Amino acid sequence: MIFNLSKTKSIANTFIAELRDEELQKDAMRFRKNLERVGEFFAYEISKTLTYQSKEVTTPLGSLPCEVLENQPVLATILRAGLPLQQGLLNIFDQAACCFISAYRKVEKSGDFIIQMDYVSTPDLDGRVLIMADPMLATGQSMVMCCKELINRYKISELHIVAAIASTEGVMHVRANLPKAKLWLGAIDEEMTSKSYIVPGLGDAGDLAYGEKV
Repeated sequence: MIFNLSKTKSIANTFIAELRDEELQKDAMRFRKNLERVGEFFAYEISKTLTYQSKEVTTPLGSLPCEVLENQPVLATILRAGLPLQQGLLNIFDQAACCFISAYRKVEKSGDFIIQMDYVSTPDLDGRVLIMADPMLATGQSMVMCCKELINRYKISELHIVAAIASTEGVMHVRANLPKAKLWLGAIDEEMTSKSYIVPGLGDAGDLAYGEKV
């Protein structure tokens, strides 16, 4: 299943447009906030697919049954660019546990790169719904590697992947390697550069959110 936000008219598309705008990108706080807003939007959409139970709630004037979320999902992200997007999810799923993964592109002398994963901090994921957030789904290699690492360790009941911008190639790679995953994407761009940056994309989300790295 793929949910493509750009196919639906909503205020969330304004947030995506602002993320792409090179002038607005100069305001790092606004860039982070827009990623956070996109995370909130997708959390609401994902919440419609989850399981609920009836709970009797007492008000000052009486009581009534209310439909409440049966279990909170676990919110995962790939450091560092994914933090604002994960925070948006956490604003909605405000009792959720979180998972953090350190993974990055290690560029070789030839110019090619491999995905290096150094660190995983996670709660028990057995029987849990996992939402993995990363602003950019370019080649899809990082996403697939990180998700497979968690899938190999735990019996995850359901996997959702959230990205602000994806490439067609990245979507195909994820679907081929994680066929049961549900994808929630802000937009899908057709092209990538020779260095695997999405075109038109929005640039390096981590640098835009937290400053250029050495």
